[in-house]
Amino acid sequence: MQLFKFKNRFLKTIAFPIASFLFWQCGNQPKALPESTSTNDSIVKLTSAQLKNASVETAILSDKNIATVIRLNGKIDVPPQSLVSVSVPLGGYLKSTRLLSGMHVSKGEVIAVLEDPQYVRLQQEYLQTKSKLHFAEINYQRQKALNESQASSDKTTQEAQSEMENQRILQKALAQQLKLISVNPDLLTEATITKSVPVYCTINGYVSKVNVNIGKYVNPSEVLFELIDPADIHLNLKAYEKDVNKLHIGQKLIAYSNANPTKKYAGEIILISKDISNEGISEIHCHFEQYDNSLLPGMYMNAEIETHSALSQALPEESIVNFEGKDYVFERKDSLQFVMLPVLTGLKENGFIQILNGSNLIGKEIVVKNAYTLLMALKNKATDE
Repeated sequence: MQLFKFKNRFLKTIAFPIASFLFWQCGNQPKALPESTSTNDSIVKLTSAQLKNASVETAILSDKNIATVIRLNGKIDVPPQSLVSVSVPLGGYLKSTRLLSGMHVSKGEVIAVLEDPQYVRLQQEYLQTKSKLHFAEINYQRQKALNESQASSDKTTQEAQSEMENQRILQKALAQQLKLISVNPDLLTEATITKSVPVYCTINGYVSKVNVNIGKYVNPSEVLFELIDPADIHLNLKAYEKDVNKLHIGQKLIAYSNANPTKKYAGEIILISKDISNEGISEIHCHFEQYDNSLLPGMYMNAEIETHSALSQALPEESIVNFEGKDYVFERKDSLQFVMLPVLTGLKENGFIQILNGSNLIGKEIVVKNAYTLLMALKNKATDE
């Protein structure tokens, strides 16, 4: 018993100084700095200086008119009446032309000059026929007068009349051939016979293709140039069967190309095909409100068509941040603390985006400016940890 008491007093004697030493050591350790952010991976806390530099602004969820948009694709097309293939009914050698692809042309201007000996022969035949017709008309009138006085037979008079009518038919036929090569038969005389004939432009538009060069012989079936009348150039879109009933003539659209998606072209639906292909696709024909010469036939385009508008809960697009394939917003919890919340986004219009799970954000202060700054701070915090 006495041995036990001795051990107990010894332990008390030793324990007190050790405890005092440990307490003194702990009191002299430097104090840990307070954490600047929460350990929660979805919460970020800024200092007053950081908040001032970030210029964070908040707003609450609001109702906006967001239109349902159908997105289609297609290509620039030209109807047959607006695509002109220039050829010559009579072959010839190309003497001159100034056309280049993309050049503007005006109706009535000379776009090429051809020459060939057959043009000379045609003019010669016309003038000779004209002369023969004049003689045939005089002869008929003489034979008709003789016949009335019983000085010539009816047969002779009829032959003179037939010859006159044959020459008249031949002259009219040759006159039409001259018009095909742009030679006015009414102005043709022996002094104006020419070996060269002009080719006139028939539309106001642009040159699409140039298929010939100076000195080349052009056959009647050969196309010299292809011209485009931009007044009727249109966009041919492909719409799936499920979307056709949502479209109607007069509906407005915005089109853009993959090469330059920031440049928008306003248009309008002018025709909806009544035929559905085996692939379940219908053609939608659209006019551009204003033609741009950068719109070329065959160019692929995308189009957005608004079908109807409805009130939807929405936020400015700048408030949405995307991380690892998901969309988030930041809610302000207090003056320096923000929490990241997941959202489901829908349609976009006029800088606002539809929030499909908006009921979770009602009444909350949502960051609408510099949200990505908070995301960077949050992820940098996670990396430091």
